[in-house]
Amino acid sequence: MTPLKIAIADEYKIFRKGLIAILEDFNKFELVLETGNGFEIMNQFPLKKPDILLMDIKLPGLDGLRLISYLRENFSQVKILILSTHDENQWMINVMKAGAHGYLLKDSEPDEIIRAIDEVARNGFYFKKNFSGTLIKELLVQQPVTISSQQAILNDREIDILKLICEERANIEIAKKLFLSVRTVEGYRTKLFEKIGSKKIAGLVIFAVKNGIISV
Repeated sequence: MTPLKIAIADEYKIFRKGLIAILEDFNKFELVLETGNGFEIMNQFPLKKPDILLMDIKLPGLDGLRLISYLRENFSQVKILILSTHDENQWMINVMKAGAHGYLLKDSEPDEIIRAIDEVARNGFYFKKNFSGTLIKELLVQQPVTISSQQAILNDREIDILKLICEERANIEIAKKLFLSVRTVEGYRTKLFEKIGSKKIAGLVIFAVKNGIISV
């Protein structure tokens, strides 16, 4: 199996080295970039082409939210996993709206970090907290995530899959529950993003709430 290419961006070298030590225990990862500067991430991305970026929101040289937005616009294939010290809902909301794929606290256990990387790579998202009613409501009352179509017409199967995505079910879980192949679920997931007109999980959740597919 081809190793996942990993980039790490964090202001503190000691934290970067700790992450590297964790990753080195697994041959499924390949470190291609390590930096403490946001601009270096922007400059090196076209050359290194990482699959997953582990980054803090606060980076010298460039605001983390701006960096997330830039990468999602220019390197849509990369998955972004935030590692932060902040456990408040607002921080998670901000990174979801910017387009991050996951959010994890820096004091997480090594096995959870590895699990989060795997989930982001396989399913496109990982958030330690489930989409609680409070979190969704906060998303809805703030500046909305961009959605091209609030009235996209979904068929019954797409609605079933959207509900399970909003429950943060992995592709393999959805496949087993609905008696589908994982590849078929991946195809439905891609189609949902296209129909709803959002590149972000937060956009799918907001669409589902506003159209009565899930309730809070």
